[in-house]
Amino acid sequence: MMLAQEIIRSKRDGAALSDAQIQSFVRGLVDGNWSEGQVAALGMAVFLRGMGRDECVALTRAMMRSGRVLSWPDMPGPVLDKHSSGGVGDKVSLMLAPLVAACGGYVPMIAGRGLGHTGGTVDKLEAIPGYTTTPTPADFDRIVRSLGCAIIGQTADLAPADKRFYATRDVTATVESVPLITASILSKKLAAGLQGLAMDVKWGNGAFADSPAMAQQLAQSIVEVANGAGMKTRALITDMNQVLGTEVGNALEIHETIAYLRGEPREPRLHEVTLALAAEMLLLGGLAGDEAQARAKLQRALDSGAAAEKFAAMVAALGGPADLLERPAAYLSEAPVLRPVPALRAGRLTAMRTREIGLIIVELGGGRRQAGDVIDMRVGLSGMRQLGDELQAGEPLAWVHAGNELDAERAVAALQSACELAEPGAPWQVLPLIAARVG
Repeated sequence: MMLAQEIIRSKRDGAALSDAQIQSFVRGLVDGNWSEGQVAALGMAVFLRGMGRDECVALTRAMMRSGRVLSWPDMPGPVLDKHSSGGVGDKVSLMLAPLVAACGGYVPMIAGRGLGHTGGTVDKLEAIPGYTTTPTPADFDRIVRSLGCAIIGQTADLAPADKRFYATRDVTATVESVPLITASILSKKLAAGLQGLAMDVKWGNGAFADSPAMAQQLAQSIVEVANGAGMKTRALITDMNQVLGTEVGNALEIHETIAYLRGEPREPRLHEVTLALAAEMLLLGGLAGDEAQARAKLQRALDSGAAAEKFAAMVAALGGPADLLERPAAYLSEAPVLRPVPALRAGRLTAMRTREIGLIIVELGGGRRQAGDVIDMRVGLSGMRQLGDELQAGEPLAWVHAGNELDAERAVAALQSACELAEPGAPWQVLPLIAARVG
């Protein structure tokens, strides 16, 4: 057995770790032979010294193999997924999985919980009464095969090494390392037995990557390591300098998902990101010949109601109400306090501090301060105005949904300070929604 301190010393001094050293570390994560202090020390050494591409592929593969690896023999179509690096109001997974399933893909989506200022897909789904994000492996397999999609939470037996390493990184300020983020995301996705992955790397003031250059570095790393590990992957770099869609908060985002799938007015940026990522998945799976064909197929699945039917069937199969799409208000709980957030003056909305808006949701109780916190599914912001909108003084920037009056007052003031209003008619720069495509 290799000594943990010698592996830490190697990386501390800037050496590339061998496959054997990486495997020894990953074994130590799972069997407990590495102490918390040693795991933290290696995390910090990698954070400061970096990792080469081969090291990152080796770490990804070793963490993938640290637990159960799913396989999907005899599937009648391609097994595909999408992953986002996280943002505010990003509910794309909720509409994308049933949409791709309606076009012939099979999407076994193992999603995450909220982290810091970003909301989690699993938390949003748990706003639906009865929906279980932890089905048995046999049920997960059956639902994906029969319906084409199921969105569940990470199970303890998938990439357990990543789970332990991530928890340590989270409390030792070593999360923001491109090779470690790459290995963390991809070990779980490879363990899910995918044939193709579309990656949404967010950049901006509401994302982990605050500059296009950093997002490019992360996207490049994920695409190269994934392809190096045998999984076809493409990435889109998308804008997170404003909230995505009009609703933020768990139950509210389920409302927006249902409205989107039912064909009620779709917020244009949310629609574009959803279509762009879904089109990449269809292309990766050979379900369309080119992007135009993929988009036409996706639009048909939306217009015909096929995507909405898949979502409804998935919710029912995982224990949720069978008529959620017809009667969402009967099932999704509402906050007792609803308050408008008046614009303090007339003007054009030219910027928002998106990370701060995500933190407003956490302050309202819609996210976690600590791992064990219970989330209030009802709280959030609805009717968020978008950049470029002109407002009159007193016109709502959004509506706050809160558990009590004091929380509502705080959230109103916080949102007013997080939104910048320029003079009416002031020029502003529209950032491209999709900044780049990698792979």
